[in-house]
Amino acid sequence: MVKRYLPDETVLLNGMLKRRVEEEGDCEVVVPNLLLAHLEAQAREGKDSGLVGLAELSHLKKLSEEGRIKLSFWGERELREEGSLSRLLREAAGESDSVLLTSDQVTAELARIEGLRVELLSPPPEERKPRLLEYFGPDTMSVHLKAKVRPLAKVGRPGKLRVQYAGEHPLSERELREMVHEIVELAKRDPECFVEIERKGATVIQYREYRIAIARPPFSDGLEITAVRPVAKVRLEDYRLSNKLKERLKGSAEGILIAGPPGAGKSTFAQALAEFYRSSHKIVKTMESPRDLQVGDEITQYTSLEGDMEKTADILLLVRPDYTIYDELRKTSDFQIFTDMRLAGVGMVGVVHSTRAIDAVQRLIGRVELGMIPMIVDTVIFIKEGEISQVYSLRSSIKVPSGMRDEDLARPLVEVLDFETGEPVYEIYTFGEQVVVSDLRELRQQGREAPPFRYSRRRWR
Repeated sequence: MVKRYLPDETVLLNGMLKRRVEEEGDCEVVVPNLLLAHLEAQAREGKDSGLVGLAELSHLKKLSEEGRIKLSFWGERELREEGSLSRLLREAAGESDSVLLTSDQVTAELARIEGLRVELLSPPPEERKPRLLEYFGPDTMSVHLKAKVRPLAKVGRPGKLRVQYAGEHPLSERELREMVHEIVELAKRDPECFVEIERKGATVIQYREYRIAIARPPFSDGLEITAVRPVAKVRLEDYRLSNKLKERLKGSAEGILIAGPPGAGKSTFAQALAEFYRSSHKIVKTMESPRDLQVGDEITQYTSLEGDMEKTADILLLVRPDYTIYDELRKTSDFQIFTDMRLAGVGMVGVVHSTRAIDAVQRLIGRVELGMIPMIVDTVIFIKEGEISQVYSLRSSIKVPSGMRDEDLARPLVEVLDFETGEPVYEIYTFGEQVVVSDLRELRQQGREAPPFRYSRRRWR
């Protein structure tokens, strides 16, 4: 008797359905029309899972045309509001007298409870690495693939990177689609692979240490794959830290910003700092979206809960870690979450893009009450070309701003100091309705009576 199988979405996307029917042959695959409609809707939204699912069905159609299997479509196409896709597929399996094939443990258990015939197909260990990863050499930090363009790779170390060709011939769109198909299948079956973001025209997948971003029209002007990985996993001891800074990190630093331009090595330093705290018998967690820090198993990596980092923070405040690494702070909501957790007593380390060390502090202006900034951030570490370039400490004081003489002008201000020398470098204070960031080095060099004002007028969203 010919076996009749009804697949759910999981076995389509992870390749297990294709593997089963190719190995077994002489079977019938019943595809519910509502599953076909679901995949069509995803594909039209530019989601890679929908495109991969349709590609798998095309492969099954080819097998049926070759006479190796029988393929049929069954039932209505409309996804009824009263049932989830999983529930409707279980109903379809019962009504069509088919064996439900799934890779989802919950679906399989529910099907058994409902008295259905079901097989749970567990993906085997990955036999070979995806073709995309073949472009990576020992010193390759990122690979950039686009249709009709020769593959490019960024090779070297932070601060000493060069771009070079990673292949002799331009890639076709078909080759890229095959790579995307392989990556999405892998994300559905490998426990070390996660779909972090899926939007119309864009998908981000984290595969072990590789962050893979897939872009397609209408989001981009063509199909493109970008894969990034850290090229070095270092310890804090590998950085040239002064004894004073080591003691600061061990003891009193609890609000740290790691700043620097893109590709400077900020995340690499954050990883080293996380491992340093872990080895110091601290409980360390991370907040990342996507999760791409390379840390030990003792450090749990959290992403946005239901797409919201504020919900992640709510959980972490209950967990009460000693330190949380927040990679990275971009939007106002990120800074607000960082602030709330720090004021709740959690040691916080935030990663921030900035071209200068002081810019990291300025990104707090307008988002946090000025007088509270030193309570939230006490140490700024600026990374440039993979090395620690500058370290600032922050403190609050009440005084007459430098360059002013009238004692009546005394006011609260934030002093930004060179950590190693203790010399004030910047003063931040309000003047009227404006926030002033005064560069004391310029003031001293020019010998001016009044400070060079820079006003913060930016409205943050």
